[in-house]
Amino acid sequence: MFDPSREQVRQFFFDTWRKYRAGGPPEGLETIAIEVVLLHPEYHHVLEDPDRFLDREYGPEDGETNPFLHLSLHVAIEEQLAIDQPSGIRTQFDRLHARGGDRHDALHVVLECLAATVWRAQRDRAPPDERAYLECLRRH
Repeated sequence: MFDPSREQVRQFFFDTWRKYRAGGPPEGLETIAIEVVLLHPEYHHVLEDPDRFLDREYGPEDGETNPFLHLSLHVAIEEQLAIDQPSGIRTQFDRLHARGGDRHDALHVVLECLAATVWRAQRDRAPPDERAYLECLRRH
């Protein structure tokens, strides 16, 4: 299983953004990553300055969102939606999207549930609970 380090994830976003800005065609996962980055212009300055942001810490006490975590969760959700895994996520997302109208807003609801699921799995040192993830989506 692919398990990149924090630095590898960040470098992927830096490299993908640099390639996009240079006019290079995205390949594989870069395609999704660029779509996600383009939805978040507030992070473009971060991606343009790897020397400053590669090792930056983002703690909850700082009151800042970790842009790399946020972008990574978006990418993960797009992959989940593409293959409907966990089974039923596509239906839940479509319901949220239809209710709110804005795709990005619906993605952020999913992102909140995914982040909570990942946090609980890390806290409990257990696999992510797909049922709890889908139930979180149903509650919204």
